Amino acid sequence: MKPTPLDNLNIIVAVARNGAIGLNNELLYRLPNDLKRFKALTTGHTIIMGRKTFESLPKGALPNRRNIVLSRQEGLRYENAECYRSLEEALMQCDYTEDLFIIGGAELYRQTLDMASRIYLTQIDDTPAEADAFFPQWNPADWKEVSRESHSADDKHAHAYAFIDLVRKQ
Repeated sequence: MKPTPLDNLNIIVAVARNGAIGLNNELLYRLPNDLKRFKALTTGHTIIMGRKTFESLPKGALPNRRNIVLSRQEGLRYENAECYRSLEEALMQCDYTEDLFIIGGAELYRQTLDMASRIYLTQIDDTPAEADAFFPQWNPADWKEVSRESHSADDKHAHAYAFIDLVRKQ
C-alpha cells in the first residue's frame, strides 16, 4: 500500500539523464544557478537529509533552515541540526504547516518519493562516466509538470540544464 502524499513534503534534486545524483558522497555537478535555486526554495523552511548527505555539506548545517538529519546511529549529534533515527520520528516533530524539503541522499529519496506532493527537479543534460548514487525510478504519469525553465551551457555551467517543477496528480 502506498503512503498518502503529504501536502507539505517536497523533493529537491539535481539529476543526470541516467538518474545519477552522486559519486563518493559528492554532487556530480556544480551548477551555480542550481545552488541559487536550491537556496531560494529551501531558505526559511525545513530540510531533511540522510547522515551522509549532511556530512558532505562543506560547512555543516545550512543556515536559515531547520536542518533534520536521519541516521540509525544512536545518540548522533550535530551542531545546528536535529537528529532522528527514522523518517517517521522526524515527521512527527514537524508541523503540517511547515514546508519540508527532502534533499538526499538516494535512500531517503526512495523512502519519500511516494509521499511527496512536489518535486523540484534540475535535469542535467549529461550522462556522467561514473556515479554510485541514483534517483529512484519514478512514473512520470503520476506527476504534472507545472513549470520548466531551460538553460544552455555557458562559461559557469558545463552542461545544459532545466529547472522542472512537478506536482503529484490527484
